[in-house]
Amino acid sequence: MPERAAGQGAVRLCAAADLEEGGLGVRFSVVVDSREIGAFVVRFDGAAHGYLNQCAHVPMELDWQEGRFFDSSGLYLMCATHGAVYAPDSGECVGGPCRGAALAKLRVEERDGQVFWFPEGPYRAAAQADGT
Repeated sequence: MPERAAGQGAVRLCAAADLEEGGLGVRFSVVVDSREIGAFVVRFDGAAHGYLNQCAHVPMELDWQEGRFFDSSGLYLMCATHGAVYAPDSGECVGGPCRGAALAKLRVEERDGQVFWFPEGPYRAAAQADGT
């Protein structure tokens, strides 16, 4: 469960070891204009990458089962609804109906064996939405 990291404005998402290369992602929520939207973090090419969980073609969640964002090869993120395919490191759509568009990338970092999300406008952590 995401939790605020004291004094840093960062939100702890998971232990770094929870993200396996090309494996399951960790879902979390962000707030945009008082609306809660799903997001996720995955590991690809040795690094954690975070995105809004919305296809660039139609704003539907990508995962075909909770936390399953990669195609069967583990090399691309794939939208379960329309088959759009994204580069996991950039979020760029490299195939399907949204070619040339991209997922909304979020700033995530690994520190001390943990993965953190650093909320940056227009995205806020749920706790920030109510002023806390």
